[in-house]
Amino acid sequence: MTAEIIQDGKYVSLTYSIQDNEGSVLEHSDLPVGFVLGGAQELIGGMDAAIRGKAAGDEIDFDLPPEAGFGSHDADLTFTDDINNVPPQFRQIGAEVQMQNKAGEVKSFYVTRIENGRLTVDGNHPLAGKSLRVHVRIHEVREANREDMANDGQSCAIPGALH
Repeated sequence: MTAEIIQDGKYVSLTYSIQDNEGSVLEHSDLPVGFVLGGAQELIGGMDAAIRGKAAGDEIDFDLPPEAGFGSHDADLTFTDDINNVPPQFRQIGAEVQMQNKAGEVKSFYVTRIENGRLTVDGNHPLAGKSLRVHVRIHEVREANREDMANDGQSCAIPGALH
């Protein structure tokens, strides 16, 4: 029996790690993450091309520039205000603040800095503006079934998959 090759419509399960340029692991998955290639799931830039044509047991490393991953850092998504203008429940690093624009769109911002009585929130993805190194190990490749297709995009933890 020949090994299944990754192509559109195939169910793929993989583990991954993402490192910065200094080699620090920023995110990883030790438990296999599954999805249907070419389905509803949108992978981080370049991952679909990197795994296409591979088989179970293959390992792939590739570089991910900011524009292909989480985008450039957008200074317009960073706001600083006097801490007294911010409700107490948001006065901690990592606190999530939901903000709505004039068009009614809601976006999550996170408190990234508190100093000198000022608080900064940032709506950029934490990996925006970073060049990354991605390592992927393919665990399973097979024909996608109805259940795979129905669940595609609902449980995938691949970073940026739903961005």
